[in-house]
Amino acid sequence: MSDLLATLSNTGIAKQLGLPTVPTLRRHRLGDPLLAGPVLVASVGESRFAKAVTAFVEEQGVPALTAVGEDRLHGVVVDLSGARTLADLAAAQQILTPAVKRLGPSGRVLLIGAEPAEASGAEAAAVAQSLDGLVRSIGKELRFGATANLLVVTSDVTPAAIDSSVRFFLSARSAYVDGQVAHVAAPVGNPREPAEVDDPRAEEQPLAGRVAVVTGAARGIGAAIADTLARDGATIVAVDIPAAGEGLARTANRTGGTALQLDITASDAADRLLSHLADRHDGVDIVVHNAGITRDKLLANMTSDRWDSVLGVNLGAQLTINEALLAKGSPLHEAGRVVCVSSQSGIAGNRGQTNYAASKAGVIGMVRALAPRFAERGATINAVAPGFIETDMTATMPLATREGGRRINSLKQGGLPVDVAEAIGWFGRAESGGLNGQVVRVCGQSMLGA
Repeated sequence: MSDLLATLSNTGIAKQLGLPTVPTLRRHRLGDPLLAGPVLVASVGESRFAKAVTAFVEEQGVPALTAVGEDRLHGVVVDLSGARTLADLAAAQQILTPAVKRLGPSGRVLLIGAEPAEASGAEAAAVAQSLDGLVRSIGKELRFGATANLLVVTSDVTPAAIDSSVRFFLSARSAYVDGQVAHVAAPVGNPREPAEVDDPRAEEQPLAGRVAVVTGAARGIGAAIADTLARDGATIVAVDIPAAGEGLARTANRTGGTALQLDITASDAADRLLSHLADRHDGVDIVVHNAGITRDKLLANMTSDRWDSVLGVNLGAQLTINEALLAKGSPLHEAGRVVCVSSQSGIAGNRGQTNYAASKAGVIGMVRALAPRFAERGATINAVAPGFIETDMTATMPLATREGGRRINSLKQGGLPVDVAEAIGWFGRAESGGLNGQVVRVCGQSMLGA
């Protein structure tokens, strides 16, 4: 369902009526530059990443500035990995205050900070942790679709290890990701060959040569994930239940992939899926656990059927398939990427969704528990937690509930399925091996659960 307020908000009628402005978000389009204009790259303390970030953005054809001038900024990157003292934090404020004043629509603020757990001394730990509150507050203050996010890096991380994350957070692919903190450690598995990293296709087709399986791919967010990963070069294996066969075939045909009709809760589902991947595709590189259902009811009226079906699809099937992926002889390739779809409901809870929220919170626990085991295989597992996303399901909500869901975030609108898909594509890249056990919300910085 269209967002009428967003449609009207930039018209003369809306201004006469005093309606709030809903910003138009800049989303990724093939051929568009990383950023539409200059980016400020600055640092405080001993800089580890500013030089590499400057080189990176200039390689993308984007001017990198060292000081705020009269030009409108389209991005601000501040390397605070060397910040140790309150004086360093004050220096960061002196950089950021004039910079955010010059930040344009859909601009990007990206802070790079040190891992607080590695800090030597209370002041250094406090300064590192303070960036969490700083970036979340910046996100709530920015206007016109601009976003702010934080990369927390361990001491053994090289500039190359944050390349895919810097690219994602500065680009239009992260349009609906705001106020988030992602932790980057030394990449798992073998580092990629320089020739692969410098592949000229990488900018537009970063997933070229990789096989991606997407469950729940017949419609909605799952179909958008399949479309987006295919756009980025992946070969798609679209999975859904037999009853969704018509939509599943459309997804497979549209993406040039293949369709597999499968009930992922069946006792032999994991064996059938992995056999299909081994026999038809010689293995798999990306597994997206997207399939999910809702069976809403207040807990006082919850039946065991409603509880079991939701936990079975949303969590039990993922647990079973992940154990099969970790088993000896699994078709999951090295540099494999498993991405699970959680939910804001799993973080904040939601009335009438005890079963759904429990399953989605369980996904987060599963991801954190399995991250070390996937790392032993040179693979990673992460999760995205969507907030209010415009889908057929949200279109059926009562008007007041739907409007509340759309507006209670820093970007004042619902996200699109492609926003979730773009975050999954970031986790799915081979270069994202430093991201493991992470949960990133795709919610426009929703106030719920923040």
